[in-house]
Amino acid sequence: MGVLKKFEQRLEGLVNGTFAKVFKSEVQPVEIAGALQRECDNNATIWNRDRTVVPNDFIVELSAPDFERLSPYSGQLGDELSGMVRDYAKQQRYTFMGPIKVHLEKAEDLDTGLYRVRSRTLASSTSQAGQGPGPGGAPAPGGRPGGYGYPNQPPGAPPMPSTPPPGRPAGGPVGAPSGAQTRHWIEINGTRHQISRPTLVLGRSTDADVRIDDPGVSRRHCEIRTGAPSTVQDLGSTNGIVVDGQHTTRATLRDGSRIVVGSTTIIYRQAEG
Repeated sequence: MGVLKKFEQRLEGLVNGTFAKVFKSEVQPVEIAGALQRECDNNATIWNRDRTVVPNDFIVELSAPDFERLSPYSGQLGDELSGMVRDYAKQQRYTFMGPIKVHLEKAEDLDTGLYRVRSRTLASSTSQAGQGPGPGGAPAPGGRPGGYGYPNQPPGAPPMPSTPPPGRPAGGPVGAPSGAQTRHWIEINGTRHQISRPTLVLGRSTDADVRIDDPGVSRRHCEIRTGAPSTVQDLGSTNGIVVDGQHTTRATLRDGSRIVVGSTTIIYRQAEG
């Protein structure tokens, strides 16, 4: 069962059905939950092969009418949304720098039914270990709050590279034999797709090499080119691509890079041998 479906089912039993009445407004909790998932994907920062850090502090801005309607339940709703983010992070192998929090705020410039999500990474020495799945889930002590959408780096950690170090193939181990073959593949919703040709087209069309059934994806959305380094190129799509948290039209890929098209996350993988 998907994370969003589980979230909806949990809401159904809260406050003896109060949520069912409250959320007859245009803003639905599953919409907010989906926006939080996208916020994680769009701001995911790869630190190393085993750790991808995402925001842990979220602010959901609502119109005045929607905020007044939902504010009496903001505590319970915030807890449920935080749990949903935690479940989604576990599924995507994301980690956090501190405890997950979701706040509701009123925004006078929004009309009824509209909302806006902001996020940031807050490191805390008192956060609970294991908030995020995978290695490094515990936060680094003494971390400083980052700006919205820009995660911190733990004290003493090396700079987060935007490109592979000089003289080292992207994603390849140091000292790999010169004749070693590099395997390339992508993972979408837990399914692996091997890349056996120099180019791979992804899109909603049946003509695409890998078809993605997502209304936010164009018929021929983007193309992955394997090489040294491998790259991804937008093919003039409607909604564009996000690579490792950055909106772009072309980007270099390394093992573990995350490509977001529509509401779908594609994980690029490569390995020697």
